[in-house]
Amino acid sequence: MSPTANQDETLLLHLNEAIATIRDKETLFQAITNKLRLIFPFDLIGINVFDKELLNKRLFLRSYVGSTATSLPIDASATVFTPIADSPVEQLVADPRIQHITLQEYASSYPDYEPFNKLRRQGIEYMTTVPLRLGGRLTGFLILAAARRPTPTAADDRLLEKIGSLVAVAVGNTLAFESLAQRERERTMQLAINNALLSIKQREPLFRAVAEELGRVMPFEYFGIRIQRMGPTKSFEAFAEFSRVGNDDFVALDPDRPQDEGGSDAAGLYQQLSDLLQRPGVYTGADFYALAVRYPRLRYVYEHYGTRAMLVAPIWQRPDSQVVLTLSAADPEAFTADNQATVQALVPQIALVLDNLFAFEQIEELKAQVEQERTYLIDEINTDRPADGLIGVSPALQQVRQRIAQVADTDATVLITGETGTGKEVVARALHQASPRHGRALVKINCAALPAQLIESELFGHEKGAFTGAVERRIGKFELANGGTIFLDEVGELPLDLQAKLLRVLQEKEFERLGGNRVLQTDARVLAATNRVLEEEVRAGRFRADLYYRLNVFPIQLAPLRERPQDIVPLVQHYLGTLSKRLARPPRAIRPADMAALLAYSWPGNIRELEHVLEQAIIVSQGAWLEFGGFAAGPTPRALPPGPTLPTELAPPTPPDTDEAPLKTLREQERDHILTALHRTGGRVSGAQGAASLLDINPKTLEARMKKLGIRRTVVAG
Repeated sequence: MSPTANQDETLLLHLNEAIATIRDKETLFQAITNKLRLIFPFDLIGINVFDKELLNKRLFLRSYVGSTATSLPIDASATVFTPIADSPVEQLVADPRIQHITLQEYASSYPDYEPFNKLRRQGIEYMTTVPLRLGGRLTGFLILAAARRPTPTAADDRLLEKIGSLVAVAVGNTLAFESLAQRERERTMQLAINNALLSIKQREPLFRAVAEELGRVMPFEYFGIRIQRMGPTKSFEAFAEFSRVGNDDFVALDPDRPQDEGGSDAAGLYQQLSDLLQRPGVYTGADFYALAVRYPRLRYVYEHYGTRAMLVAPIWQRPDSQVVLTLSAADPEAFTADNQATVQALVPQIALVLDNLFAFEQIEELKAQVEQERTYLIDEINTDRPADGLIGVSPALQQVRQRIAQVADTDATVLITGETGTGKEVVARALHQASPRHGRALVKINCAALPAQLIESELFGHEKGAFTGAVERRIGKFELANGGTIFLDEVGELPLDLQAKLLRVLQEKEFERLGGNRVLQTDARVLAATNRVLEEEVRAGRFRADLYYRLNVFPIQLAPLRERPQDIVPLVQHYLGTLSKRLARPPRAIRPADMAALLAYSWPGNIRELEHVLEQAIIVSQGAWLEFGGFAAGPTPRALPPGPTLPTELAPPTPPDTDEAPLKTLREQERDHILTALHRTGGRVSGAQGAASLLDINPKTLEARMKKLGIRRTVVAG
């Protein structure tokens, strides 16, 4: 086996030339292997390098030759540092000299050391170890392994010592080149990420670019940024999640995907990781397995996604939120301390970009809020009504005006009560317009018009994924009314569980969106209205007493229309003008008899019913007069109380002399009126001498009224 002196010199010259001229690691050490094989027979060559403290080792090179080249696999973890302690290498470090080892004897103290066991299964039984030194410092070992026992001489060992010195220089140079190349890759990666952070404004493409650039310098399959909202209950929200597809491409993950075997949300599973995710860390191999045993969420990804390593980099920890970046990989030794340092160097830029993104998204939310407020304000501007919206001259209405003037300039909660149709929303609008908040929106919500399960979302908003169909975040009415006024119509219809949440808003001025846990503040003035008697609802257990007292700070009671007949004529005149204009109908006059009937009617539907009756009359009328056909077929009209002096053209006929004479309904009066006209015309309906001409209505309309009222011509003619 011993080479000649000339061979020694030739080999050393060739090695020197290779080290000086070849920069590619694989090519260089293939050349070294080929030269060494000319003198020393071996089946495997390997180089272990150590850290400066001689605590960890890394397999720098392993090359198989001969018949074993295709049968011996290379470990995926061959390029990562592992502890020297508790491995056979610790004996080499303790006695750093050239040694010729029999694996069976040498490994007896390490029966579970798998690399040696694997070599022995392939027939490798002998090993020569050569220490590598630079500047007198031990940096690693050159290892030559063979299936046949070598027969080295003292000259061989001296040559191996010289070769070891040359290989140590080659390894040192290569490590320096690798470190330089790695730093260059990291600088390129950081520059690319910085460019992305500065130029991309949308969340998904921005963090996809970050994931792709990081993926070029370290191996991982998952990139995620999650936000933990601080509050009564901690929960995690997926802000950006990507999975590697192929070598360099990443695809966004669905935030609503199932997160465990039961398909439940990930918030509770991530909550268990709260403490772990508060500090930087790299968890690989056995360390990650230990975490998987401890944490159900990590056990799930271990079992279902094959995750074997994780890198954690907190972005920030603030009183209201915590943001963390995590990478995970299937390679159990995927991440190193250097990878951690690389990611940590990006944390300040990512934190700044997240702040900008949150601010930008908040601006978008505010824009949406302003747009909704604009819609409300346009609605108010386009509404055709007097300055305060209140129409009438009755003492009851004057008292309401006085109450509005007393409370409008305060932020006191007002409870408006009264029968349905008495104008509670009009009073709420008058309160808002007379208040300092009139420049902001009056936000209205009818608590009786929505299903119970949707009222909470309408009032307080919801987060994306809060319930089926919640495909995006939505701001609620209290959030929209911030700085303005919110009007809760039919507040007596609220379910008891929502009454408690409304009470919290009234008391604390704070609430949470449905499905969220971030506490939001609102500066909305609350006006509430109901047609129920809330005192009775409280006694019946259907309304919370504490909420009633919170709402009933300043009550305004609206009288029904039957108790304020003085307001009927002004209301009729107002609605005739606005409705005729809106319906594109010419203005028509009201017969005195019809006005008398309107004044005499009890109006169970109050002002709303009056408006609808006038609207129907405007639609169906054809001639110069308004036609109220079919009106008053319902409740019996009340006795007419004293009212205002009416204009001559609207004055009702003189009532009967006796106060005891019963009043007829409008239907009865209309029937008598038509019968009188038919008797005067001898039963003729149409034509110049017909009843239709006498009544100034269309003959077809008269025939329809006669049919509806049960009037037959035979009866008239008879």
